[in-house]
Amino acid sequence: MEHESVTVEQFFQEHTGPLQMRQLAEGDLKRIIREPTVNRPGLALSGFTRYFAYKRLQVMGHAEVFYLRSLRHEEREARYAYLFAYKLPCIVFSRGLKPDRQFLAAAEQTRVPILQTPLVTMKFINQATLALEMMFAPRGSELGSMVDILGVGAIIRGESGIGKSEAVLALIERGYSLVADDVVKVTLLDGHDVLCTSSALTRDHMEVRGIGIINVAQMFGVKAIRKNKKLDLIITLKAWSEVADVDRLGMEQEFVKVLGVDITHVTIPVRPGRDIARLIEVAAFQIKLRKSGYNAAEELNKRLLAQMAANSPGLPPPDE
Repeated sequence: MEHESVTVEQFFQEHTGPLQMRQLAEGDLKRIIREPTVNRPGLALSGFTRYFAYKRLQVMGHAEVFYLRSLRHEEREARYAYLFAYKLPCIVFSRGLKPDRQFLAAAEQTRVPILQTPLVTMKFINQATLALEMMFAPRGSELGSMVDILGVGAIIRGESGIGKSEAVLALIERGYSLVADDVVKVTLLDGHDVLCTSSALTRDHMEVRGIGIINVAQMFGVKAIRKNKKLDLIITLKAWSEVADVDRLGMEQEFVKVLGVDITHVTIPVRPGRDIARLIEVAAFQIKLRKSGYNAAEELNKRLLAQMAANSPGLPPPDE
C-alpha cells in the first residue's frame, strides 16, 4: 500500500513536536501535500513561475522574507496575489520569522495554512523532507514476529502452535532484541530497504501461549526491545512432515518479496528435540557471513570439485 498524498493536518499532527511547528493562520488543514519534498518559493515571488513546484510544502526563509520587505506596498500585494493564486498546501516560516499583515490576509482569504518554526531554514527543510519521505513511503504488514539477531533483522513466521513464541523467547533470553510480535509493520525506504517496526499499541509486549501477554521490556530489560530494524531475513517454521525436499548443502538461495524487495527466505523443519532458537540464530549468522562475501556451501563445493579434478586428470579445474 502506498500513500499517494498526505494532508497538511497529518503532517502537522505527526511532526509538530520534532519540527517545533505552530500555526499562525489555520486555513484548510485538509489540503493535500502531493509531493514528498519541500520547496522555497523565491523565484515564484520574483515573478518566475514556469517551474514553480506549488504542490510541495513551501518554506519561507530569510531570503524570501527580506526580499518581500524590500518591495513597495503595491508591488508586494501583487506578488502575494500571484503566489496565492496557486493551490498551495501550506507555507512554513522558518527561523521564527513572521509574515506581515498583507501576507496573512491573503492566506486567510485563500484558506492556505501558515505555520512557523524556530528551526533554521536548511535544518527544517532536511528534517521535513525526511518526514515526508517516510509518510509517502509504501507500507504494509507481515504476519510473524521479528527479532534483531546481532544486526540481522529476521521475521519468524509459521502456523499457529508451531513454536514461534518459544523460539523468540529463547532468542531474547540470549540477549537479542524483539522488534515486533505477531504483526510486523513494514515500510519501503529509498526503493530497496524494508524497515520494520511494531504497532505503537503493542510495542514491548508479546503473547506466549499458556501464559498470556508479557511485557518484554519489564521482564528482560529495555535492551530486549528495538523500535525498528531493517529486514534481512524471513524464516518459516514448518512441521517436519510438511517439508518434502530440503537443500542439505544450502547451495540454492530462496527469496520472498516484501513490498517488491527480494528478502532471503529460509525454511526450518520443526520436530520435538530440535533447538529451533539455535537454528534461527545460526541462519542469521549465515546471512551475516554471506553479506560479508563468505559462503560455506560454495567453498565446500569448490573443494569437492578440486578434489574430483585432482583424482580425474581429464576433468577441467573448478574455476573453468
